[in-house]
Amino acid sequence: MFKLLVSMPPAMALIIAIISEVIATSFIPKTEQFTKLTPSLIVAVGYGIAFFLLSVTVKSMPVGIVYAIWSGAGIVLVAAIGYFAYGQKLDLAGIIGISLILSGVLVVNLLSKTAGH
Repeated sequence: MFKLLVSMPPAMALIIAIISEVIATSFIPKTEQFTKLTPSLIVAVGYGIAFFLLSVTVKSMPVGIVYAIWSGAGIVLVAAIGYFAYGQKLDLAGIIGISLILSGVLVVNLLSKTAGH
């Protein structure tokens, strides 16, 4: 299993890292300040997987690009989960800001030669 994770393509590692981080972050409210065991374990394991896979990704992609994609995609996805799962509404400024973050992630992924994928 470990060899498979270390040898996976960087873009795949990054995608799984983003998904793991989004799951972990989305479970933070359910931990009730880390007093609930199962959600707390999901948070810890999710972040562990995310950071491990980020270390795999930065072997072949610049850390700044990796972090921009990881954090930007995470922000957009967690905001969407917050809206749908937790009923957390965004005002116009929040929507505009998150749209700009999403636009930045798309520009880096689609237009930057630095992204390396």
